[in-house]
Amino acid sequence: MSYVELPGANVPIRMWADPRTVEGAAMQQLQNVATLPWIKGLAVMPDVHYGKGATVGSVIAMQGAVCPAAVGVDIGCGMSAVRTSLTAADLPDDLSRLRSKVEQAIPVGRGMHEDPVGPGRFHGVATGGWDDFWGRFDGVAEAVKFRQERAVKQMGTLGSGNHFVEICVDMSDSVWLMLHSGSRNIGKELADHHIGVARDLPHNQGLVDRDLAVFIADTPQMAAYRNDLFWAQEYAKYNRKLMMELLKDVIRKEFKKARPDFEQEISCHHNYVSEERYDGMDLLVTRKGAIRAGSGDHGIIPGSMGTGSYIVKGLGNEASFNSASHGAGRRMSRNAAKKRFSTQDLEEQTRGVECRKDSGVVDEIPGAYKSIDKVIDQQTDLVQVVAKLKQVVCVKG
Repeated sequence: MSYVELPGANVPIRMWADPRTVEGAAMQQLQNVATLPWIKGLAVMPDVHYGKGATVGSVIAMQGAVCPAAVGVDIGCGMSAVRTSLTAADLPDDLSRLRSKVEQAIPVGRGMHEDPVGPGRFHGVATGGWDDFWGRFDGVAEAVKFRQERAVKQMGTLGSGNHFVEICVDMSDSVWLMLHSGSRNIGKELADHHIGVARDLPHNQGLVDRDLAVFIADTPQMAAYRNDLFWAQEYAKYNRKLMMELLKDVIRKEFKKARPDFEQEISCHHNYVSEERYDGMDLLVTRKGAIRAGSGDHGIIPGSMGTGSYIVKGLGNEASFNSASHGAGRRMSRNAAKKRFSTQDLEEQTRGVECRKDSGVVDEIPGAYKSIDKVIDQQTDLVQVVAKLKQVVCVKG
């Protein structure tokens, strides 16, 4: 599918989704974003749905400005995946012990490590930059500095909501490890702080939606946000790396006889800002629920906890600002899912997957999400499928 172009106030809206299937509130948000004076382009992914300020599943390119609410409160949220040397035949019939071991190794929900986890704990993991990263915490917003101890202990933890750790099998019976998480509570606190600052700035008072408040170049507020934003994006990347190492340790211990090896890790943000150049302009590209899909870039596009996921390779389509979707995308809100579905529905829709099947995760039921296969079909000009995965174990926050 190629994109559909809709008129917008300052830029056209390029949509890789069928406009007829996008809820009215999300369409209004897209029109609102297109009114921003600094905007140079807007691309909409097939998993688009309503969000705070800007839709989830949108790529917003601006010159000399960035909107913190359009980045989202989970700064740097993203995915990591690695193929192992194990095959489906190596997996036990009963996967409950394996799920339990993963949950013991990686704290979920509001949990944290009693003893902080760092790269020095794992053999062969580079430690360069770790001390410098934490040294730069002194330069983040004063409003969140008191959270440092918690941030240190939450490094290498999953969180809640739609975050997950999975063990998957691809179409060739290879076993994969995959996880989804971000910058934990420290990223949210930094985002909330800066969104509040932006809303009060004079140049944002006439916007159609105050949640689209921006920082503009060459101001102290922009400098402060960029500093904290890039630090939180790095936190998220470290967080996923350390969780993956914890997960690998579980696999090594549980499959000692098989002596598993691991291929090179694939990692991608999907709530972040990047400095990129298009049409001779230096732009700040915000991907909110979207991944970079430059030519040859490997990415991960997950479905729900009972369907499948895709490993993809970017095709470098500049019309989308070298981007692709970040997942299946929700087709109903969490509250709507809780009202619509029961734990029995959850059990039926996750049959064959070792996972939680209680009321606490009904809002993550597969039926609350769009079809991942259809989402992939809508972006064949953005990515090429490398592998299709099906989870056999899913750990939710």
